[in-house]
Amino acid sequence: MAEQPVDRRVRVLGQPVDEYPELPPEAERGSARRVTVVGEDILHRPCREVTEFGSPELARLIDDMFATQLVAQGVGLAANQVDVDLRLFVYDCPDDDGVRHVGHICNPVLDELPPAERRLVEHDEGCLSVPGPYAPVSRPDHAIVRGQDKDGNPLVIEGFGYFARCLQHETDHLNGKLYIDRLGSRQRKAVLKEMEQRKDEVFARRAEKAAALGK
Repeated sequence: MAEQPVDRRVRVLGQPVDEYPELPPEAERGSARRVTVVGEDILHRPCREVTEFGSPELARLIDDMFATQLVAQGVGLAANQVDVDLRLFVYDCPDDDGVRHVGHICNPVLDELPPAERRLVEHDEGCLSVPGPYAPVSRPDHAIVRGQDKDGNPLVIEGFGYFARCLQHETDHLNGKLYIDRLGSRQRKAVLKEMEQRKDEVFARRAEKAAALGK
């Protein structure tokens, strides 16, 4: 049986759209904020639920998170990474088929996949809050996350491959967990040592990018 062709349209909040700009509208509107770094308290405890939807403040936060993600050259960003204690993340991430996924989700909860559907894949993972290093982390190659959009409407986002990893990584953040918390103690120590050596270079690169984009 012939394989079904991949629908390569951009997915916005999980839905395919016929046209989408290279620069997300949120990133164009937003301003870059400082990215928090491992060791700051807000990264190491669960975030509080979003309860007020449809507000200008929430819309502005999402815009700023997209701009921050763009400047830092990431594919996902959680609210506690811009020092905001809310269960919210944004993403602009390809999957393994090269399909682009863009959006945000409030109060995300990952589905518990049946054991028969859990296929662990090890892949290098990095984090904007651990600037510089990467390390191999095993995660399921399929993820379904449920939550709400900024107006309180229900959302279900499904991802495979690299995008599934992004959904899991960002949900971890909102539970107070970083990818380095999934490493053994020796590997974690090596990652943090490398971060100390490289972080100034990463911060300088972000500052250059922000200046170039006027963010």
